[in-house]
Amino acid sequence: MQRTINLHSPVALVGSIFFAVFATGSAEASGGKSAVAEAKVHAATPCPLLTGYGAVGDGAVRVATFNAFLNRPGEGDLLRELAGRDSPQVQAVSEIIQRVRPDILLLNEVDRDREGKAAELLQKNYLSVAQRHQQAIEYPYRYFASANTGVDSALDLDGDGRLGEPEDAYGYGAFPGQYGMLLLSRYPIETTGIRTFQNFLWKDMPGALIPVDYYPPEAQKQLRLSSKSHWDIPVNVDGEILHILAAHPTPPVFDGPEDRNGRRNHDEIRFWADYVRGENYFYDDQGRDGALEMGARFVILGDYNADPYDGDTRNNAIWQLLKHPDIAQDRPPGSDGARRDAESAGYVNVGHRGNPAYDTGDFNPKGSGNLRLDYVLPSKHGITPRCASVFWPAEGQEGWDLVGEGYPVISSDHHLVWMDLDIDSLPRE
Repeated sequence: MQRTINLHSPVALVGSIFFAVFATGSAEASGGKSAVAEAKVHAATPCPLLTGYGAVGDGAVRVATFNAFLNRPGEGDLLRELAGRDSPQVQAVSEIIQRVRPDILLLNEVDRDREGKAAELLQKNYLSVAQRHQQAIEYPYRYFASANTGVDSALDLDGDGRLGEPEDAYGYGAFPGQYGMLLLSRYPIETTGIRTFQNFLWKDMPGALIPVDYYPPEAQKQLRLSSKSHWDIPVNVDGEILHILAAHPTPPVFDGPEDRNGRRNHDEIRFWADYVRGENYFYDDQGRDGALEMGARFVILGDYNADPYDGDTRNNAIWQLLKHPDIAQDRPPGSDGARRDAESAGYVNVGHRGNPAYDTGDFNPKGSGNLRLDYVLPSKHGITPRCASVFWPAEGQEGWDLVGEGYPVISSDHHLVWMDLDIDSLPRE
């Protein structure tokens, strides 16, 4: 897909807020959509953009997730692109990051090479370089591990009689590491405490929704739950531990009546719901058993490919997190850009039940339409949310040329979501 960006006159934004608050899902706020189901949903207070480190103030931490669309068709393509400094799409992604300036940032869809060098080059050649008069940003700590995408299962998982295709990998991908994840942090990562669940078997989740009539027994024994991976990464924020729970569940589409991807998406989301609840069936790639320690503070981050009201998810999968008793009340961030884009695109967007102001993904209006897929969900304990926003300016607003009309893709078909958090003290035993 060709990627273009309009890099005309330089701009500088200082502390501007171009995101509106959408208090309810009323028909008026949703551009005429039916939003009865969202009538009691209240939006987050919007966050300002920043001019430099520490601008959040009073010790708050800015945590963000961004499906950055840094995937490429061939192995090594992204690495070669990052070796220079002239990729318009990577420049646009980097400028968005420099404008929002998260302290902790999860990037989805970053192709991982075997040595993990792409993360180093992204920092050196793009984030450390001022994009259009923005201030460069440094992330001294990062985590860039392997994923199931492109890892051959040696099975015919899609039943087409052929082996070794992207559909036959443990997670869809043409090569190992395609569509990977990258965590960037200004705060130290407690590496000895990292837990990954790349190899956790789907069958080992009690009550798993594996379509047993679709997958043969040998496949059921071998299938991994995570389409990429699930990561529990402890970050030391001024002496307080914050667990970053990162994942990128498979889209609940591209399958058949057996709904194998919808079922997997549901259970990948359920994984975190059970993990923070303290269920006892977990084992990690490091050889440790058990769930998250009860009472630990956490933030769930990522593109979960699940909208609360629209799209093709199974059994409203994301509500497993949005209504979870250990997760803070959901107050979705809204944007002018999302609302106006849905109105102008029309087609399937007109029939959506959810408030379009809360959408985070800009997709084909004749297909799925725009959806809310990207989440920053903090724990109910140990954290006080201040505000949350989506980087989706509308046409005529500052930064619109970084997102445009959605196609051709300028930066990404997803939009960066962030939340400012106060880290509270936890009770001592």
